[in-house]
Amino acid sequence: MTMDPLARWRLVLGEAAEGALGNSLDARGRGMDAALEWLYGREGDLADRDVRGRQGGTGPSSLSVPDWINEVHSLFPKETIERLERDAVERYKIDEVVTRADVLSRVEPNETLLRAVLRTKHLMNPEVLAVARRIVEKVVRDLMEKLSKEVRQTFSGVLDRRRRSPLKVARNFDFRRTLRENLDRYSPTERKIAIEHASFFSRTRKHTERWQVILLVDQSGSMTSSVIHSAVTAACLWGLPGIQTHLVAFDTTVVDLTREVTDPVELLMKVQLGGGTDIQKAVAYGAGLIESPRRSIVVLITDFYEGGGPELLVRRVKELCAQGTKVLGLAALEPDATPNYDRDLARRLVDVGAHVGAMTPGQLAAWIAEKVRA
Repeated sequence: MTMDPLARWRLVLGEAAEGALGNSLDARGRGMDAALEWLYGREGDLADRDVRGRQGGTGPSSLSVPDWINEVHSLFPKETIERLERDAVERYKIDEVVTRADVLSRVEPNETLLRAVLRTKHLMNPEVLAVARRIVEKVVRDLMEKLSKEVRQTFSGVLDRRRRSPLKVARNFDFRRTLRENLDRYSPTERKIAIEHASFFSRTRKHTERWQVILLVDQSGSMTSSVIHSAVTAACLWGLPGIQTHLVAFDTTVVDLTREVTDPVELLMKVQLGGGTDIQKAVAYGAGLIESPRRSIVVLITDFYEGGGPELLVRRVKELCAQGTKVLGLAALEPDATPNYDRDLARRLVDVGAHVGAMTPGQLAAWIAEKVRA
């Protein structure tokens, strides 16, 4: 879509630039301006306004949320639509975007929308929930496809170039040996080699004993992205040879969701976001699941803002580390891994033997694989 530079500046600067830039907007531009004003015109005084009846800056009509969704889908390119929808949900908390079936059916499924669905699903009637579930399924499926490849590669072992394998797997293909062993089948006229026997490398497998991976996930509102990626990560780890996966969600109560790990969509629809945080209670529950301390990994995914007893939490983590259990504290488990957490408490956990940081789901899988193979 091309647009006159003055018209672009007029859209960026808003109605206040009308005098300086003149009437630079055509009918389409005025529609875009009204849609932008409906959303961004509420900046600074949102609390004093009825956000669903916001008046567009250049037109007399009042846009409803469904009208606004339809307008932006007809006026803007895809990248802009995604940004506008993200700002509507995250910046201005327009929950109607995710609590009406007609609105939901128009919005492009993405992780931002998934977070909003999880935050507001308790407000949805059955019809809206059915549409919301389809959105959850689409986003989770996309996340699963991406992460499962990383997990399989991470846990498949490293190439052992000293050993051959009868398993014909493309990623293990030994190009040099295959070429060398089939040189006598080279055709000078066709300038091709007919491959009769292909060679493949073997892979080392060091993790023969079963390991437990216990994911303890803080389901407070600030950890929504990490909850999503924890569910997907647990599903990808489930069933790997030598790995027994547990998934436990907590706020001031503890809920074992391990039985739902194979269905992350159902799992996420059951998660109740919000509430307080009692981290030490979750750690105590996780400790009770451990069968072999030296072959167990406890992954504590939280912002470390402890509503229970910080001293008790530190003591529980120290006991786990002392018995040989590996404890990893993650302030964020999400693609951009941007943490916001209580650094003082996290530092105290490091002092008693825990590892603390922020990771992407792929990095967590690699970290677990490294500990399992050590």
